[in-house]
Amino acid sequence: MNSNLDDAAGGDRRRRWLALGVVCLGVLMAVLDATIVNVALPSIRADLGFTEATLVWVVNAYMLTCGGFLLLGGRLGDLYGQRRLFMIGIMLFTLASLACGGSSAQLPLVVARAVQGIGGAIVEAVALALLMNLFTEPAERAKAMGVYGFVCASGGSIGVLLGGVLTGGLSWHWIFLVNLPIGLAVLGLSLALLPAAAAPAERVRLDVAGATTVTVALMLAVYAIVGGNEAGWTSQRTLVLLLLAAALLAVFLLIEARVEKPMMPLRLLRSKPIAVSNAIGILWSAAMFAWFFLSALYKQRVLGYSAMQVGLAFLPGNVLMAVCSLGISARVVTRYGIRGPLVAGLASAALGLVLFARAPVDGGFVVDILPGMLLLGLGAGIAFNPLLLAAMSGVDESESGLASGIVNTSFMMGGTLGLAVLASLAAARTGLDAAATSEAERIALNQGYQFAFGVGAAFALVAAMLGGLLPVRATQAASLAPAE
Repeated sequence: MNSNLDDAAGGDRRRRWLALGVVCLGVLMAVLDATIVNVALPSIRADLGFTEATLVWVVNAYMLTCGGFLLLGGRLGDLYGQRRLFMIGIMLFTLASLACGGSSAQLPLVVARAVQGIGGAIVEAVALALLMNLFTEPAERAKAMGVYGFVCASGGSIGVLLGGVLTGGLSWHWIFLVNLPIGLAVLGLSLALLPAAAAPAERVRLDVAGATTVTVALMLAVYAIVGGNEAGWTSQRTLVLLLLAAALLAVFLLIEARVEKPMMPLRLLRSKPIAVSNAIGILWSAAMFAWFFLSALYKQRVLGYSAMQVGLAFLPGNVLMAVCSLGISARVVTRYGIRGPLVAGLASAALGLVLFARAPVDGGFVVDILPGMLLLGLGAGIAFNPLLLAAMSGVDESESGLASGIVNTSFMMGGTLGLAVLASLAAARTGLDAAATSEAERIALNQGYQFAFGVGAAFALVAAMLGGLLPVRATQAASLAPAE
């Protein structure tokens, strides 16, 4: 009889880890999309006749809907079942990928990208909640979070490499069409491996007013941020959009304070571990998104790397990140709790950015790029796991999707704002004129990138200092025991 119980337990454990692979594969599709498209933009522009001004909508349409629907997607998962919403998100993303890959005109591509963003938002919003509910045993949960963290943190680098291979070897259409077999496989495996939600004890209702105001507010904020560099940060358009977003967020908070069944119970925001970890997420993603984008530009425009060389240059950091995320981070968190590893990882990332801030115009890979890359890989591999655990600490299973949506929104908004601000700072410091020589251009670009890396290092350092504010008991509880 004991043998039968052991076999059943072993089968259940294998099923959970297979389910983890399915969820992470779905998330990887969405995460890759943020960078794989960037590599193909010149080809898309030449093929479909985009102008410089309209081409940005191939990226912005996705970011707009993805950032806007994260909170709503997470809450819908809590109300109607996370497996159901995960599969709906995968289906939307896959169908939209087919439409993107088959596009032969500008408007269909942009519309399909917007639908892709909605699907990606739903997938990312419920994925973390699915993992929290699949893995309730502390050591297994820490390992699962490490795998999930690695997928999220390294997906951008993989996207650059894969985008270069597909665009160069086939055509830009294949950066979207490659999602079709993956999406279909994830759908089939989700039915077989992910647990179905139990029927709710009472009829559930969505807070429509709250959902509408927060979704529109987030979309307006993303639109203002991604267009800030082009329109100007003090332009009438940018300021009006930001004020409208802030006003709608204020209305949303008023609605949530008064409605009987709020979309987002405000007590979640009063939890110190959740509030601090989301603030850290905003700062850290601001630093990391901008570093990834600007370091790729540094290698291409200053050092003369090809797109393929840029992707390969990220490989050592990704390997170290994988080693830390998949093996070391879980053991460190289980032994020391969340606060210490989080602070150490963020401090390592800050030091890596400091090294990039001194990278010279004639820098070499081994001396000037690799050390900072390894420190950032180490920092991301160690810190991402405890940050996710802190953001989800003490949350009931019925609100885990919402908590997942909140932390993903923090990452999305922080990354979008950080990239816009630091890219703007780099451009302002560069200050090129039309008559600049090639060598003068490289020097000026490098000065701009160095300045932006320095500001990013300050963001990461402030995030590390905030990590020290996390209460020890809460961080130990989050790492050593599941939410009840």
